[in-house]
Amino acid sequence: MKQTTTEKKPILKEWRNALVFAVIFATLFRWSLAEAFVIPTSSMENSLLVGDYILVSKVHYGPRTPTTPLQVPLTHQKIWGTEIPSYLDWIHLPAFRLPGMRQVERGETVVFNAPKDLLDPTERPMDLMTYLVKRCMAVSGDVIEIRDKQVFVNGKPMPNPPGMKFRYELLAEYPLQSHHMAAFGLDSEDYWFLGYTKENTPLYSLLLTAEQLEKMESAPFKVSLNLASDTPSGLELFPSSMANTWTIDNYGPLTVPQKGMRIVINDSTLNFYGELIEKYEGQDEVIISNGKLKIKGKTIAQYTFQQDYYFMMGDSRDNSIDSRYWGFAPEDHIVGKPVMVLFSKNVEATGLDRIRWERIFMGID
Repeated sequence: MKQTTTEKKPILKEWRNALVFAVIFATLFRWSLAEAFVIPTSSMENSLLVGDYILVSKVHYGPRTPTTPLQVPLTHQKIWGTEIPSYLDWIHLPAFRLPGMRQVERGETVVFNAPKDLLDPTERPMDLMTYLVKRCMAVSGDVIEIRDKQVFVNGKPMPNPPGMKFRYELLAEYPLQSHHMAAFGLDSEDYWFLGYTKENTPLYSLLLTAEQLEKMESAPFKVSLNLASDTPSGLELFPSSMANTWTIDNYGPLTVPQKGMRIVINDSTLNFYGELIEKYEGQDEVIISNGKLKIKGKTIAQYTFQQDYYFMMGDSRDNSIDSRYWGFAPEDHIVGKPVMVLFSKNVEATGLDRIRWERIFMGID
């Protein structure tokens, strides 16, 4: 009997040691090399779909050192399956980035921590802010502008990603069912019912690619199909000083800050860049008032930016909460570059159709 007990102890110890090693290895791999993410929203359709499990490379831009060391390994924000925070913010360390292969490039998809979450006001450390994946439309030093939905960078039109979507409003002859929309390649993320007009005609909002728009034009139930009005979607645009002048389809011009770029401090520049200086530049005791900037009690006439910034947008342009709403993405918020779809699940399908076989191991631009 004693011999059995003695034998069990080494086995349990071996399993414990193996588990600890596995957690440490997985944590180091996740931090330094690559990490898997799942796409939860449709803001990047059709480049990335809801249910895509993507592999994100940390080596492209260089891994960041964690700023919140007191957290449960292999978690983000909450402990699995609970609402319990997975971290303690008692210790906050400065973020450093190890050397990477290159900088973020214009036009590629990027995973980053949201500078601010407009839908969840919970205050969290920077490295535990919500993960977002968007396309970098402008890098530091660029001038970005949107004219009638077309993005221009430094005065030149940016290539539009294939499958890019815009919002349209459809008047139908009769109420539509899901199978009507499915016939045009639309799922529940692509349309919603807006109500009835005074003439009792059902009105729908649709997110359509150019190909889907062409097919929908000849739909038997269509009364009319028009681009949605050029108005903000209920959230205030960035910067707030231009919220009543710019729209999501006609926006800018706006210069993206670059490390080393110097600006003269006045009402205008503080309206555009004051929040960056206050929150993301690592400055202490920042006071902005009456068109003046004070740092540690000293009035600053000119300010030099301490890091690079990026302007991010979703490919489903009218269904994306992006830089047009929350502003620039700071360089220290950048997580990594999506490189591959590992697996893809269509939650609205059944059986084997739930797996999008054609997307497995597909590369990401």
